[in-house]
Amino acid sequence: MTSPWIAALFALFVWWFSTGAILWVVKSADRHGPHAHFLSSIFGLPFLLAGCYGVWQTLDSDGVAAVYCAFLSALAIWGWVELAFLSGVVTGPNPVPCPPGTAGIERFLRAWGTVAFHEVLLVVCLAALVIASHDAVNTFALWTFAVLYTARISAKLNLFLGVPKINVEFLPGPLSHLPSHFRRRSQSWIFPVSITLLSFATACWLERIHSADSPGAEVGFALLAALTALALLEHWLMVLALPDEKLWRWMIPAPRPEDKKLTPGE
Repeated sequence: MTSPWIAALFALFVWWFSTGAILWVVKSADRHGPHAHFLSSIFGLPFLLAGCYGVWQTLDSDGVAAVYCAFLSALAIWGWVELAFLSGVVTGPNPVPCPPGTAGIERFLRAWGTVAFHEVLLVVCLAALVIASHDAVNTFALWTFAVLYTARISAKLNLFLGVPKINVEFLPGPLSHLPSHFRRRSQSWIFPVSITLLSFATACWLERIHSADSPGAEVGFALLAALTALALLEHWLMVLALPDEKLWRWMIPAPRPEDKKLTPGE
């Protein structure tokens, strides 16, 4: 487990499996009504608590095991927040579709209203990790969450401003209004900026692997490099006609015939 290659493969598997697990939970809840979404968030709270405990316990250790634990702990915190968002428990004050033709600041405010509480919660989590990690030996939980947060903000801006490919197949019922705030078009100015910054960040993590002064640091930077590279890939999948949904479709419950089709706004 001290090999950077093993660490990268580990990050790839955890990303794929955890994403699939969350999608399975929310799509399964779709079949049992809104109360099932709320209950799924409640039953997911142990992951949030375990993540917080794991971060706290690994702050003073830079060993390989502690680095893996810090990485998984940050993902557990992130995963619960995403589950609460996809379940419609922590979203925003605006639960309605964007009216056709809405543009400018009104469209931005409506879009912000759909995710405002979620964004505030993510900032609170990130701030808590910054405070907890001050002068800590092991800051990989903080950096893991920071990579996820930065990539998510970038992805949301790209979806808002417009990209050629928008996959809404796995969005659950509570977020059926969300695609109306997306825009399908050729990529905007922010796409090359996002790609450049994520590529640079990946290169920086790779350089840190070679300059690491301990096995734990080497593993940690490999995990961050893999995670950032996956975020870069997710951005490219917004413009490339590749069937990325096949990675998880086989494990997601089939939608009910009466489920409404989600269509992004133009």
